Amino acid sequence: MEVIFWWTIFPYLCGTILVVATFYRFIYQRKNWTAPSTEIFDRKWLRMGSVIFHYGIIFAFIGHIMGMLIPIQVYHAIGVDDHTYHIFAIAGGSLPGIMVVFGLIVILIRKYSLPRVRVHTTFGDYFTIVLLLVVSGIGLYMTLVYNLTVVAYEYRVSIGPWFRSLFTFNPVPQLMLGVPTLFKVHVILAFVLFASIPFTKLVHMFSFPVRYPTRAPQQYRARDGYNKNNR
Repeated sequence: MEVIFWWTIFPYLCGTILVVATFYRFIYQRKNWTAPSTEIFDRKWLRMGSVIFHYGIIFAFIGHIMGMLIPIQVYHAIGVDDHTYHIFAIAGGSLPGIMVVFGLIVILIRKYSLPRVRVHTTFGDYFTIVLLLVVSGIGLYMTLVYNLTVVAYEYRVSIGPWFRSLFTFNPVPQLMLGVPTLFKVHVILAFVLFASIPFTKLVHMFSFPVRYPTRAPQQYRARDGYNKNNR
């Protein structure tokens, strides 16, 4: 029963929360959909942490797609053996992981150490950053330490097929029985993160600024009518 809950019921429960709550927030709470910028209070730390984090998370996302959604048979068909794959996976996954963890640490320090930024930081912000940091930290540890010092675990024959089976609504929870505990914790926390997206500022990840390049520029004027050119 425990196996069925964690590897069948729990993923679908988190997915349902993600989809339903996201649609509800978009329809009824669209005004707070975006993530307000605190750049006016500090630019140096924000640019360093946020930019590094966002680039890292994009490459990490691509890496997860290559590992989870592309079957191992595809790599064998194109001539990529398991040893070569793991070398590129470790090398290509380490840098994005480091970028994500470093960026999150900078963002967390910024939000806590700068009083004007801390005032505008909610519990949901801290929860999101810490959870992201734990999930990405475990992922980085598995990539850099576990795969190099313990064993290069072949998740493409267990976690990958299990994850894909969820999308076909034909889950195979037995595939997760032999998965190392650390990998299981990483997966479970990732689903917790997915379920929390609609209730945090992470929901802005579903917004695509399609009209941004063509929108009219914003103009700012002083309320008191001050104009230094008239003095």
